[in-house]
Amino acid sequence: MIFLQLYWEFFKTGLFTIGGGLATLPFLYEMQAKTGWFTIHDIANMVAVSESTPGPMGVNMATFTGFTIAGIPGALIAVLGLVTPSVIIILIVANILDKFKTNRYVQFAMYGLRAASAALIAIACLRVAQIAFLNRDLYSQSGRLTDLFNITAIIFGIILYIIYKKTDRHPILYILAAGVVGVVLSL
Repeated sequence: MIFLQLYWEFFKTGLFTIGGGLATLPFLYEMQAKTGWFTIHDIANMVAVSESTPGPMGVNMATFTGFTIAGIPGALIAVLGLVTPSVIIILIVANILDKFKTNRYVQFAMYGLRAASAALIAIACLRVAQIAFLNRDLYSQSGRLTDLFNITAIIFGIILYIIYKKTDRHPILYILAAGVVGVVLSL
């Protein structure tokens, strides 16, 4: 039964996610609330692992989730559920795109989809930033405003942003550096 549920949850995610891996985050938050398969912090870890491993982020997150829930078969089922809608839609679109690519309603629909995609990615970014930069649990326990902010993470994020804007390095270097700094800071 878990395999069918995994397939269905990721099928829905794959069917309605437009805009890439980060656009899957609202669906993962909903899945977390509905199924309890993972925590909000697990989602942040999924993003970190998915961003630092090769391949599409959404597929990596589906693999991570499926594996966590049901091992290798769960990972395969979750990924299959995620990509099935895309395969079906691409096959349909490939057959009819030439007929409708100049249709103004299709162009307007694509315009709207791009806006929706950007909004979903922005929401996902804000949620990940909240997890990375805020200590809500510590703040709710202590009530001190200084406990709300993860100052180390904020400073590191600002430094990484400045370095990123001033240098022309491959993104994997930033990911590797962030992992190393995270390990060093935990010691």
